[in-house]
Amino acid sequence: MARNTGPVCKLCRREGEKLFLKGARCFSAKCSFDKRSYIPGQHGVSQRTKLSEYGIQLREKQKVKRIYGVLESQFRNYYDRATRKKGISGENLLKLLESRLDNVVYRLGFAPSRNSARQLILHRHFTVNGRVVNVPSYLLRPNDVIEVREKSRKLGAIHDAMKRIKDDTMLPWLNLDKAKMQGVYLDSPLRQDIPVNVQENLIIELYSK
Repeated sequence: MARNTGPVCKLCRREGEKLFLKGARCFSAKCSFDKRSYIPGQHGVSQRTKLSEYGIQLREKQKVKRIYGVLESQFRNYYDRATRKKGISGENLLKLLESRLDNVVYRLGFAPSRNSARQLILHRHFTVNGRVVNVPSYLLRPNDVIEVREKSRKLGAIHDAMKRIKDDTMLPWLNLDKAKMQGVYLDSPLRQDIPVNVQENLIIELYSK
């Protein structure tokens, strides 16, 4: 499976904001973006390029792809599905991305980052409705139950990740039972309940050209 194997902190610097791709490190003093928030590269400090309309749209698309960790072909498929669904295409796109299993595992606090969530899913540490699912891109449906497998419940990585989640910070479209290490994808989120700083309409405009 193709994936980005380079330094992910450079991706945050390229987009000019924190994308929280490295879990706890993003909140620590070790965060590369806090130390060097300029564009990576030899001339990054002095680079002051004014983006064209196309450039702004492209950067927004790249930012969303990097946040959710999807490839161009995957992203295009999500766009095609979003435009076929009823409603606002940009919101539909974000809803599809948020319903991915790796994203929901991350949102529930079972992993410190989406990248870690993908790895845990590939190693078969989670079930959906009682069935083991090892496909990070699996799209959840309303009332699907995500649970840590019995044999994986002592895994230190999962317990460490769960410490960052507080009951009063859980998103309204998810339900978490920490004691059972179980979560429920209640329904597709509303746009205001998706905590990502993106302008999804720019992505729709880019692909519509």
